Amino acid sequence: MKIIILGSAAGGGFPQWNCACRMCAAARAGTPGVLPRTQSSVAVSADGIHWFLLNASPDVGQQLAQTPALHPAGGVRHSPVAGVVLTNADVDHIAGLLSLRERHAFSLYATARVHQVLAANPIFAVLNPEVVARRPLVLEEEAELMLPGGEPAGLIVTAVAVPGKVALWLEDAARADFGSVAGDSIGLRIADPAGGSTFWYLPGCAAMPAGLAARLDGADLLLFDGTTWRDDEMLRGGTGAKTGRRMGHMSMAGEDGSIAVLAGVNVARRIFIHINNTNPVLLPRSAERVAAAAAGWEIAWDGMEIDL
Repeated sequence: MKIIILGSAAGGGFPQWNCACRMCAAARAGTPGVLPRTQSSVAVSADGIHWFLLNASPDVGQQLAQTPALHPAGGVRHSPVAGVVLTNADVDHIAGLLSLRERHAFSLYATARVHQVLAANPIFAVLNPEVVARRPLVLEEEAELMLPGGEPAGLIVTAVAVPGKVALWLEDAARADFGSVAGDSIGLRIADPAGGSTFWYLPGCAAMPAGLAARLDGADLLLFDGTTWRDDEMLRGGTGAKTGRRMGHMSMAGEDGSIAVLAGVNVARRIFIHINNTNPVLLPRSAERVAAAAAGWEIAWDGMEIDL
């Protein structure tokens, strides 16, 4: 199984267009090792020929252009992209669908909740259902990813509900928990039955129940929510009025942060993805980056390739 990190930043990318925090300033200055990042998305393939995107970032056009494995290679009109799998309806995960509207046949996988959200917004009708098949993800049920012609792609995906919240643009302040329901945020377990490898993709996770941590145990790879280092870092830095948890994300640090909570979970390789522009781990010499590395965590970067 082949994996390419197309985008490793949280919503807004890095540097964020309207942010002058020290991380964004360092990126604009071209500081060595401070790499610009596009918004979170991953490509996965069983054969290196047919690829599935995990979330469709607003930066998908740039991501496809800078990834040779995803360039057209089979005729005047062609793309190796065979499908898109969505983890939620956040803008930074669905906006890129609008850039994939050129009558290219692929499958769109999402929970019924997310499919309903897309169907209710007429702009997503640019993905003609006669060309782009809508395929449901049922929580806790294995789904075999399919090529546009109906052949198996060699990958099995399982959608698992994780603690989180409804997408920002769907929040209802008059309802409990802003109208969030189970399945508004999901994690994905991707398995390659032929090769025997598995990995988890959880770009948004607000807490780590013991049952979920136990399920991660034994995975070959974990791509996990790295949005903030501290829960209140946006408040401290004057860049926002929300905590990470209010946005639906665990922090890396702290006794209830992901580094501590997942320390005892047996994962062969663990990588933070969906990293907010305010997170100091973006600076390669920061104390936070050193601490993350000492705990066995890598920081994803755009173009990172992984073979399982």
